[in-house]
Amino acid sequence: MKRFIFGLFLTLTITWMTGACAPFAPPERASLESEVPATFSNLAKASSPQQRWWKTFQDPELNNLIHELLDNNLTLKEAWARLDQANALAVKSNADFYPDLNFAADASAGRRQTKNSQKTIDNIQNYSLGLFSSYEIDLWGKIRSENQAALLTYSATREDLNTAAMTLTATVAETWIRIISQRMQKQLLHDQLIANLKVLELIELRYNNSLASALDVFQQRQVVFRSEAQIPLVEQNEALLLNELNLLLGRNPVAETSITRQKLNIPEDIPKTGLPAWLLIARPDIRAAYFRLEASDWQVSVAQADRLPSINLTAGASFQADKFDLLFENWLINLAAGLTAPIYDGDRRKAEVDRTKAVVAENLAAYRQNVLIAIKEVEDAMISETKLREHVSALDKQLEASQNALNEASSRYQKGIDTYLPVLTQLISVQNLEQDIIARQSDIMIARVNLYRALGGTWTDELVAPEVQ
Repeated sequence: MKRFIFGLFLTLTITWMTGACAPFAPPERASLESEVPATFSNLAKASSPQQRWWKTFQDPELNNLIHELLDNNLTLKEAWARLDQANALAVKSNADFYPDLNFAADASAGRRQTKNSQKTIDNIQNYSLGLFSSYEIDLWGKIRSENQAALLTYSATREDLNTAAMTLTATVAETWIRIISQRMQKQLLHDQLIANLKVLELIELRYNNSLASALDVFQQRQVVFRSEAQIPLVEQNEALLLNELNLLLGRNPVAETSITRQKLNIPEDIPKTGLPAWLLIARPDIRAAYFRLEASDWQVSVAQADRLPSINLTAGASFQADKFDLLFENWLINLAAGLTAPIYDGDRRKAEVDRTKAVVAENLAAYRQNVLIAIKEVEDAMISETKLREHVSALDKQLEASQNALNEASSRYQKGIDTYLPVLTQLISVQNLEQDIIARQSDIMIARVNLYRALGGTWTDELVAPEVQ
């Protein structure tokens, strides 16, 4: 008996200290670095990009908004809760490496009647107290594989949180840009309305002096009403964007938000973007896809090991007696080892192996797709900003030409050479171009935000869970 106990203890100790032998452990996967292009299209800007990129806009209010987002956004709090769940599952899977130990206590009482001439009745009492343990020897690495899969799933869940933080940060910055853009549009429309009213006064004065027709007055009034009609729509967009920003910050949508900036500062030329291979470690969505791919590899190992025999060890030590004061005088030790081997299961375990291999193929395709999407997003953002800058430069030239045409048309109208129609056409053209330039300037800044988001970064690794309310 002592030799058996010593052998059992030695087996458990060696298994616990050395870990499982895992004949089905997946091989290490090669990186996709060789499959990505060597450089982005702006080769001259290759180096490590900005980390906390929103600070490049040099606006303390934006910094405060993003800090509040990271602390209070409810979507991020959901992500933190999912991370806690994944951590608990990883801890739970790690527990299978150790024997479990359970305490049991039992007490029962009854009466037994003997069927004889005297009909005696016996009182029956039973007490038991003991410790029981069981342990599965990880012969084929099944437990180790399950634990590795759980740890990798936890890592993937953390990267999902990082992805959400990056996406929401970009969304807040984009919303902030759009709010300022709407305010610029509103101010421009007010200025245009004042200018149009002044022109209307001059035309009405000319009309009273028989120097202009009633049609000229009606046409200019149409321009005035057009400016008035545009202002409520801009105010609507601003209010909706403020509500959206409050929601992102975890506030009541109708809460007051202070944004004092009234103009957009167009950023400098396209920033340094690094190399495409850097995206493999800088993009949390790519890292999450890779961790899920590795986790699915280990799930294949679990399914393969499940088709082989398993050995379970059980041990127990208990005290039993029919009187409570004699409980600790009678003890029993029980040791057992059991071998379980599947013989026929209708190909259930084989089908599980096939299923997990198909999951690996799916996750591999998703991983490759994420890498390609990341490269495309960086290229798209760079192309968008470059072409938008060229477009705004051309709009500035067009605006200058339209302003000159407006001045010439106004001069000819005042001299009685032309009707008011050329003036009206050029006036509307100038005002539309002024509005369009503001919209395109905001598009340039949004393209910059999209570029920073597409480049990713490792700053999200420093995030810690906010205090639970």
